[in-house]
Amino acid sequence: MAPPPAMKPASRKRGPPAPDPVELPPPGFVADRAEAAARVERLLRYQFRDGRLLEEALTHQSFADDAVSYQRLEFVGDSALGLAFSNFLYLTNPTLGPGPLSTLRAANISTEKLARVAVRHDLYPLLRRNCPRLDLLVGQFIETVKQEPEDDLSTVPYGGSVVKAPKVLADIVEAIAAAVYVDCKFDLEKLWKRLTWLHGLQEIRWTVNTNNIKDWINNFIYGKRLVTRWLFEPIITAETIDEQPVTMLHELCQKHGKMAQFKTWQKGGMTVVNVFVAGELVGIGSSEQKVIAKLNAARDATRKLAGAKKQVLTTGVGNGLGDEIGELRECKQKLNEQCSRQNWPKPIFK
Repeated sequence: MAPPPAMKPASRKRGPPAPDPVELPPPGFVADRAEAAARVERLLRYQFRDGRLLEEALTHQSFADDAVSYQRLEFVGDSALGLAFSNFLYLTNPTLGPGPLSTLRAANISTEKLARVAVRHDLYPLLRRNCPRLDLLVGQFIETVKQEPEDDLSTVPYGGSVVKAPKVLADIVEAIAAAVYVDCKFDLEKLWKRLTWLHGLQEIRWTVNTNNIKDWINNFIYGKRLVTRWLFEPIITAETIDEQPVTMLHELCQKHGKMAQFKTWQKGGMTVVNVFVAGELVGIGSSEQKVIAKLNAARDATRKLAGAKKQVLTTGVGNGLGDEIGELRECKQKLNEQCSRQNWPKPIFK
């Protein structure tokens, strides 16, 4: 009797590919959980009534099968921060309509913004986890953020210039905020305005005299010197926010009756995006991640169209080389892909 045919191994669902190894120090880990909790409480100037909430907020789902992770808290924190910022922006921007207010809220609670909050306050080492690939992604992002200009908010809401923010960093911030919110019996005012009165009383004692006590109290009540707001500073305002780069580029071109075209190609492990307007190459962006490469290309094109390439919008006169270069690169890429599929020798271009 013939043996049964060999069974094919079941296919496994795979997550996002791990980035190429780089020489980076791995993010640390605070093994002493009491010290990890104390760091968060010192940062927030808040003492938790239920310490289990903070333990839950600092536990990733990869840590252990029987451990309660931050996922439920992150769900609550996402909504709580959204409502808290809605209230704050509504009160501090009395002339803005719902559209601009929504844009500001989204910018302040975006994954990119919250991830930088986590990096700035060194929260990732406090997280219990068991995922080396996650450590590598976060390590790369931390190194990238360190190279960004201080308080440069122009790229934050929509993505940095090199690496997209790992969602886990934003999740940590949302989970910690939710832990405070639940610990305060779902009191949104306490979450946003004050996590403890002790910090405020100390400030009154050391910084306020009888001449400006009224102004200080007003500032305290309306969120000017409060712990939670301090945690999220610098806050993105109507004066500091930029439009989404791709949207800004399209709107700029449409004003002059032109259209921006994006062409993508691969160079090694990098994605390169070229931007063409009226047949002219006006912007180039690259990154390991396609979405970041497109954002970089749009930013580059917008800068050039406001300066050296301004005549492309006003006259539409280009040398035509942009389309030719882009098409040539596209053809080379397709030929390389075909040779790879057929196991043919790699073509040599002269």
